Amino acid sequence: VLAVVNNNDLLKKATAPSVVNSALIAATLDLPINPNVGFSAIVPYYDGKTRQTIAQFQIMYRGMIQLAMRSGQVKTIIAEEVHEGELVSANKFTGEYVFDESARTSDKVIGYMAYLKLVNGFEKTLYMTIEEVQKHATQYSQTFRKGFGVWKDNFSAMAKKTVTKLLLSKYAPLSIEMQRAMMFDQASIKGEVNVEDIDSTNVEYVDNQESARASMLNDDIEDAEIVTEG
Repeated sequence: VLAVVNNNDLLKKATAPSVVNSALIAATLDLPINPNVGFSAIVPYYDGKTRQTIAQFQIMYRGMIQLAMRSGQVKTIIAEEVHEGELVSANKFTGEYVFDESARTSDKVIGYMAYLKLVNGFEKTLYMTIEEVQKHATQYSQTFRKGFGVWKDNFSAMAKKTVTKLLLSKYAPLSIEMQRAMMFDQASIKGEVNVEDIDSTNVEYVDNQESARASMLNDDIEDAEIVTEG
């Protein structure tokens, strides 16, 4: 935790309890907070109401994939950028999409996709254009609208996380661990972390409107194109 804080000037300004609480959540989910691993992070946000910098736990897309694989029900899960030319064909009536990496015509990113296959053979793909991802970020992240934060620093990683999270929340068997991850993602802790009953811990979302967050997984999925592969 000290190493993470010392390497982030903004995080040094965050309240100590919020940093410790975020680290406890990461430890509960067994996700390293080392940014080089890319599983989870402790991210600072300025809270205009309290005029304090608050640390939040944030799961990254590799962390989402890691938790999904731990369930034992996921055979394959990936999230990738889609470059110009790689979307070979799309049929909005049948919901069939064909991606081909060898068909790339430029390095321009036109969208992001996530693919899930369960051990029972169930498959699902979610694809969002880059405009849809930007719309999502604009709607649910104040820092993106203001031009700073993790969306600005690593747009690709956050876009992959978005398609992965929406895909998993809608179609994957949600383990208790995954449900907790989604609850604590981008959350700051109010009070202390209840280690004996982690699910009763009070949380708030500085970067997201709580009302918008509550509807995100149900409503925003309509902005993505969902297709079944196979």
